[in-house]
Amino acid sequence: MASLSLRHIYKKYPGGVTAVSDFCLEIRDTEFIIFVGPSGCGKSTTLRMIAGLEEITEGELFIGDKLMNDVAPKDRDIAMVFQNYALYPHMTVFDNMAFGLKLRKIPKETIKRKVDEAARILGISHLLDRYPKALSGGQKQRVALGRAIVRDPKVFLLDEPLSNLDAKLRAEMRAEITKLHHKLGTTFVYVTHDQVEAMTMATRIVVMKDGIIQQVDTPQNLYDKPCNKFVAGFIGTPQMNFINGKLEKRGDDIYFVFGEISLKLPKEKSELPELQEYIGKEVIGGVRPEGIVDTPMQIAALEGCSFDAYVDVTELMGSEILIYLIANKVEVDENLASKKNIVIDKSVEQPLTARVSPRSKAQTGDTITVAIDTERMHIFDKETEICICH
Repeated sequence: MASLSLRHIYKKYPGGVTAVSDFCLEIRDTEFIIFVGPSGCGKSTTLRMIAGLEEITEGELFIGDKLMNDVAPKDRDIAMVFQNYALYPHMTVFDNMAFGLKLRKIPKETIKRKVDEAARILGISHLLDRYPKALSGGQKQRVALGRAIVRDPKVFLLDEPLSNLDAKLRAEMRAEITKLHHKLGTTFVYVTHDQVEAMTMATRIVVMKDGIIQQVDTPQNLYDKPCNKFVAGFIGTPQMNFINGKLEKRGDDIYFVFGEISLKLPKEKSELPELQEYIGKEVIGGVRPEGIVDTPMQIAALEGCSFDAYVDVTELMGSEILIYLIANKVEVDENLASKKNIVIDKSVEQPLTARVSPRSKAQTGDTITVAIDTERMHIFDKETEICICH
C-alpha cells in the first residue's frame, strides 16, 4: 500500500510545448483518484510520469516516502492497465497473467496460486486455457486487470481501460473495478475522459484543462460547488445551462436579468457581499437541467422565477424527459422578413435544457411556462469565469 505525492510536476517537450504545468497533488493510501478532462489536457501524460514511462521535466514524485524521479518503471512497484489491453496473442490467459511473475523468477507454485486467486476474484477461472482471440472485450479487460493484480503492486495505474467497450459492458466493468478496489484495498489512479466513470467510481476527482489542475474534490462537491465555468460545464450530463445576463437590484432584492426575463435570487444569495460587487454588471448564470421545472406546483413554489419558453425538441429517456427550450424566442414571419430584406436578430434567444418528469405533457412547438430554481443557480464572473456563488 502506498500514498503518492506529486510536487510541482512539469512536463515540457522540445519546441516549448508544456503538457503539464505545476501539478501538485497528495494521493492518500488506498484512495481511488481519477484524472478527468478533455483530450489533450495532460491526464495520460501525468499517469505515464507516475509510471516512469515519461520523464519528469521539473518537480518531484514520491511513492510512499521514496523519491521516484530517477527510479526505473520496473522498480516502482506499480502496475499499469492500458486502454488496448496489451495482451500477448500467442499466450494463454494463464500465461499472460503469469508473464510478469515468470520474469521475476517467482516459484511456479506461487505463480499458480496468485493467478488462480486473481482469476477467482475477476470471475475468469474458466478462461485460463483460452487465447486472447477467443475472448470478448470485457474478458480481455479482466485478463489485463488480472495481470496487474498478480503483481500485488502498491499502486494501480489505469489509462482509459473501458474506452473500447460498449455502453452496457462499460457500466458493468465500472462496478467490477469499484468492487475490486474495495477488495484489494490498494491505491488506484485512473484516467478517463468520461465524466460518468469519474462521478461513479472516484473517491476524489482531479479535473484538468490544458495541463493545469482546475479543481480536486469529491464527485458530489464538484457537481454542487464547481470552482469555475469549465468544471461546471464538464461535470454533469446534459451539461449545465449557461446564460449571459446581468444583476439588477430592485428594492431589497437582486434579480438575474437576461433579455425580457428577470429571475429573483433567494435572500441568502442577495445578501452575499461578493455578489454586491457585481450589481449592474454582466455575469454568467449557470443552472443544471434538473434546476428547470415545469409542473404548476413547482412553479408556484418559485416566486419571481417563472417565464414562458418555446419547446424546440423533447427527448423521452424512459425515467425522464429532456426538453430543449428557447427562452426569449424571437417571433417573426421569416418569409415576410426575407421578402423585405429584414435582418432578424436572434442573439437574444437563450437555449436551455430541462430534465423533467416523464409525465410532462410538453410537446415540440408548444410554448410552456417553466421556472428556474435560483437557489440552485450558480453565478460566474464573465471575465475570469470563476464562480462567485453557488
